[in-house]
Amino acid sequence: MPTYQAFQVTGTRQFELVERALVEPLPGQVRIRVEACGICHSDVAAVEGMREDPSTPIVPGHEVVGVIDAVGAGVHAWHVGDRVGVGFLGGHCGECERCRRGDFINCTDQPYTGTTVDGGYAEYAYVRASGLVRVPEGMDAITAAPLLCAGLTTLTALRLAGGRPGALVAVQGIGGLGHLAVQQAKHLGFRVAAIARGTDKAELAAELGADVYLDSTVEDPGTALQKLGGAETIVATAVSGASMSPLVTGLAPQGRLMVVGAAPDPMSVQTMDLIFGTRTIAGSLTGSAIDNEDNLAFSLAQGIRPYTEVRPWADAPKAYDHMMTGHARFRVVLDHAA
Repeated sequence: MPTYQAFQVTGTRQFELVERALVEPLPGQVRIRVEACGICHSDVAAVEGMREDPSTPIVPGHEVVGVIDAVGAGVHAWHVGDRVGVGFLGGHCGECERCRRGDFINCTDQPYTGTTVDGGYAEYAYVRASGLVRVPEGMDAITAAPLLCAGLTTLTALRLAGGRPGALVAVQGIGGLGHLAVQQAKHLGFRVAAIARGTDKAELAAELGADVYLDSTVEDPGTALQKLGGAETIVATAVSGASMSPLVTGLAPQGRLMVVGAAPDPMSVQTMDLIFGTRTIAGSLTGSAIDNEDNLAFSLAQGIRPYTEVRPWADAPKAYDHMMTGHARFRVVLDHAA
């Protein structure tokens, strides 16, 4: 029986390179020959043992791009040779109450790629067909991979928040998520304020399209945003609840703080800051497969690209460790052809 290689993990960072049998996909699935896989901070759920049973091996990675090389029974819209991707949401079931109401993102029977089902730190991946995303011609695998999760996350937050053309939109944190959010907000027609600590990212923020750079070590970001007239939307990408807390006062009346950075510490907010101004704090979780196709098409049309550090697939454990140091600029991607 033919085999393929995969990096599986158990416990905490216990990576192991293993041989697995290359089997046919189950009904409703396809098999993908992986070309690239992004390394996302959300991979910690698998790699750091934050799963229900960390002793069960799992292959991390949820920014997967490749080519379909086998199709399971009952799959009709996808064919061998199709270039596809899959993000964190591995495909809705179509039968639960949330799906019946059209809320595919919150499907209660949806696999989480690289966390509850095997992901892309492998030569092959098996994916539920409803989770597949078509990768457009003209977009290479290295570019597409981070957009499938990081890019979709921020674009969905901006889309859900709404906002009038020319309104002030702030992006907190100019990292793996934020550097994409700034580009997206600018191309959506907003006036963009980038918020980060220190002055070292000011030049980068301008390069990405920010109209204003705010150094949160010099001035309270909420106060600074009010001086600019208040932000209709703030996209909070930093993984720090404490750093998100001061942002609420920077919202314009009826403004929305969209939280996409999964912080380990809680946020703190004064209820009066919400009531007076009718402000909103909301979370946003990536998007559906068709949302992701729109995301890739928008990125290609507008020239929105992730800044990537490309590592050979064989260096996956070291590449993950590098991502965790916080020194990556800005998305680490495994190249399966390297």
